[in-house]
Parts: sequence; C-alpha cells; structure tokens
Amino acid sequence: MSTRPDLLFRTLADPTRRGLFERLCRDGEQTVGALTTGAGISQPAVSKHLGLLKQAGLVRDRHEGRQTHYSAQLDALAPLVDWTRQMAGFWQHRFDRLEDLLKRMDQ
Repeated sequence: MSTRPDLLFRTLADPTRRGLFERLCRDGEQTVGALTTGAGISQPAVSKHLGLLKQAGLVRDRHEGRQTHYSAQLDALAPLVDWTRQMAGFWQHRFDRLEDLLKRMDQ
C-alpha cells in the first residue's frame, strides 16, 4: 500500500480526529472554538488533532483575524475510496469462486 492511504488510515484511526473530521463534513466550516465545544477535550488538544488532519490533507484552514476556520477536504478521501473499491472487487471475486466451488460440490 502506498504512503498516502497509510497516512489517511493512521490519521482517521483516532476516534477524536475522526469525530472532528465528521463534524466538519456534516456541519461545514467551523472555528477551533466551535469544534472544541462538545469535543470533550481542551482547545490545545483540538488544535493538535486539527494539525494532524491538516498534515494528512483532510482539512484546510483559513485565518480570519484571530480565529482559524477549518473545513473538510472530501477529495482527500479519494485514495481510501480507491483502496476500498479494490478490496471489494477482490473479495467479490473470492466469494464468486467459493460459490462456484460449493455448487460443484453439491452436484
């Protein structure tokens, strides 16, 4: 597997980061303060998680005065979608072969 999907999987493996990313996907652009509310962790911890999400290309930040706004970058998920599609095709092929074998065994 290439480095890009590895980084994305590693980044989204953390439930807090995944939750922040999901909130940005669902609710749109938000400030660090808004994301901290309801996150159950401190603002510095939220900022650290957002930094890792940004490093993986999953979020983009925009500075406006003293506030930083974050938004999800859905196209960054493309390598994961591609990998999932490949794995689905692989397993479908395997299941089809198993089904053929079972049919031959029943005859």
